[in-house]
Amino acid sequence: MFSITSSKMRSIDANCVSFGMSPLQLMENAGAAIAREVMSKTGSGKVLFVAGRGNNGGDAFVAARHLAMNENFDVKLILLGHSSRIRTEESKQNYSLLRYSGLTELKEIPDSKELEKYSGWKDNDIIVDGVLGSGIKGAPREPESTAIDLINSSNSYILSIDSPSGYDLDGGGVVKSVIADLTITFHKMKTGLQLSNSVKYAGQVKIVPIGVCKDAEEYVGIGDLMSLTRRNRDAHKGKSGRVLVIGGGAYYGAPALAALAVLRTGADIVTVAVPENVAGTVASFSPNLIVIPLRGDRLNPSNIPVLNNLLETHDVAVIGPGLGRDSATLETVKQLLPLCRKAVVDADALFGLKLPLKSEGKFILTPHSAEFSRLSGSEIPKELNSKKDLVRSFASDKDITVILKGKVDIISNGLVTRLNRTGNAGMTVGGTGDVLTGITAAFFAVNDALDAASCAVFISGAAGDFAFDKKGNGLLATDIIERITDVMSGVL
Repeated sequence: MFSITSSKMRSIDANCVSFGMSPLQLMENAGAAIAREVMSKTGSGKVLFVAGRGNNGGDAFVAARHLAMNENFDVKLILLGHSSRIRTEESKQNYSLLRYSGLTELKEIPDSKELEKYSGWKDNDIIVDGVLGSGIKGAPREPESTAIDLINSSNSYILSIDSPSGYDLDGGGVVKSVIADLTITFHKMKTGLQLSNSVKYAGQVKIVPIGVCKDAEEYVGIGDLMSLTRRNRDAHKGKSGRVLVIGGGAYYGAPALAALAVLRTGADIVTVAVPENVAGTVASFSPNLIVIPLRGDRLNPSNIPVLNNLLETHDVAVIGPGLGRDSATLETVKQLLPLCRKAVVDADALFGLKLPLKSEGKFILTPHSAEFSRLSGSEIPKELNSKKDLVRSFASDKDITVILKGKVDIISNGLVTRLNRTGNAGMTVGGTGDVLTGITAAFFAVNDALDAASCAVFISGAAGDFAFDKKGNGLLATDIIERITDVMSGVL
């Protein structure tokens, strides 16, 4: 069964919000689904909800409100902590409704000793676990830790919301967890719930829909940026990525544009290795660029020893912008690619490329439609689903990640396929592909290939949309570079 990580689920939720869906809607749908599940287990009885102060607790608040509408149920709820410390506005709003919802008992218990003294643990038919959400790592703190112990020591049927509290939905180690009879998880199966030992903690797992927008999962959105690696406050130079751009010779603007996009996206260091005939011109674009002149006026096999040394000190290579298609250059590309741990391959480096590559490296290719047709030997169909199938199959067969650039970009690693709709007709101007390549490389330095490629096309297109609002069809590739941070601001 296809599964997703907890961070992916948070990204999907955020994408829904960006489309205009209120977080309250998602919480309402989740809580109502929990209430329905309780009613399907028994037609009447005593139900105790144990809720934390995050969104998992918010789902429990909604479920308790729905269930209390049914006169056959005696509904109680414990909040672990003070209501003034509930962490999200959606949860606060739903908690405030509980006083009007006919619950038998509503208590705030911030202290572990008080929890142990609470008499309501006894004689419940069902305990609903809404203590901790999917973000838990390591040992639960108090009073949540004591609450988990008390839930587990009860003789009640235990239903956990989304995941058993304390259990890592991404498959990490478990220090302490609720041991549930049933776990209701939302939208899709989660990675950690497919592990062989998960049944010990999760019991039976049931997936329930909560009204997620289809496009929130398929199309890249602002929520996907949340899953990217963030710069730590104590990071040192180079920790956020070192990128080597190999290009130029026939042209000089392309490698400079790619390199500047790398820096503007947040990589620490970019080195531009170009033939000596264009090295000075590339260096003149910005003092922020480290430029290494290569012998000759085109990339050639004599450059490989120097480039191999540079590859060892960089996280990812960009190969292609402005190279030209001399036979010696293309032969050099062929010899270089197996030396790369990670590489983004674009432009002239795609010409004559033989796939699959005999290498253990990870590669992202960024072809436009004509380049992809040449690489795949297939005509690209007009219908989107057929086009997606072709890209997915090609990526799978060649063991690469592909960005097929177009009105709707298609990104696939052969297992997962994403779409992107940002961007505009003004971006047909030269150099925009080099900007995308640079953004992709900056992310690829510290993220996996699919996340890097997906977020890069979204940011490149969105930055292009910002630029288009000001420049119209007169926008330049450099305008897009200057708007990268506007898209990323507040997210990364």
